[in-house]
Amino acid sequence: MPTADDVERPVGSVRPGRETADLVCGRFTSSQRREAIGERFEVAVPETYRERYNLAPQQRTLIIRKRDDVPEAVMAKWGLLPHWAKDAKIAFKMINARAETLTEKPAYRGLLTRHRCLIPADGFYEWTLGSNGKKHPIHFHLPGHELFAFAGLWTSRTDEATGEILESCTIITTRPNALVAPVHDRMPVILPTEAEGIWLDPTISKEHVLSLLEPYPAELMVALPASTRVNSVRNDDSGLLLPDDALAA
Repeated sequence: MPTADDVERPVGSVRPGRETADLVCGRFTSSQRREAIGERFEVAVPETYRERYNLAPQQRTLIIRKRDDVPEAVMAKWGLLPHWAKDAKIAFKMINARAETLTEKPAYRGLLTRHRCLIPADGFYEWTLGSNGKKHPIHFHLPGHELFAFAGLWTSRTDEATGEILESCTIITTRPNALVAPVHDRMPVILPTEAEGIWLDPTISKEHVLSLLEPYPAELMVALPASTRVNSVRNDDSGLLLPDDALAA
C-alpha cells in the first residue's frame, strides 16, 4: 500500500544561500468569470464555482475531466485523498505531484491513464524571503492574465460516515523555467492550449502525455510582485494582485 513517503511534500524552509521561501506551488488564482471558463473549455461550469484570488490547499477548485468521453467540470478539493488513505490529513501533502516520478509513485501511477484533469487558473504565487524575514509573494501569470490550465490528476472516494462522494485533485509540477528559477526550483505544469485535449484523452499513451509535462516558456509569462496579504488564506480579493506600495499610494 502507498504511504505518505510516496508524495511530494510542500516545505517552508529557505534554501541555503538563497533568500527564497522553498514552497512548492501552494497558492494560485482562478479569477475568471464562470461564463468565460465555460466558453474557453466548452463545458458547463457548476454554479458553486466562484472567482478566487488566493486559492489554498484543501479548498475547492474547478477541475475539467472526461467521463464517458465527454468533458465535464466539477468542483474538487485541492489535495489528493486516495481511497487507501486512513488519515485525511495526507491530502495536505499531496497538493503537488512531481512529473518525473508519476510512473514510480503508487499514489499517482494508477491515476495517470484515466484520471487526468485540467485545473483552470490564471496565475500562481511563489515567495521570496526578504532580509527582514518577511515573505514577499510573486504572482506568475500569462500576459493579460489569460486563462490557462494546469495539468492535474483527480480521484474520488466515498466518505464512510456520510456516503458522500469526495472528489480531490493534485497539480503536477516540473522543473522551473528561467523566469521561475530565481524564486523556486519547481513550477506547476501549464499546458499549452493545443495540449489540453491530448492530456484529457484516455486513449493517448502514458509516454505521450508524460512528454507534455515540460516547463511553460518563460518568454510567454510575466512575474509581478503581489500584496503580502496573500500570506493569509483569509484574504481573497483582486487587490492581492497589487504590491503593497501600490495600495498605499
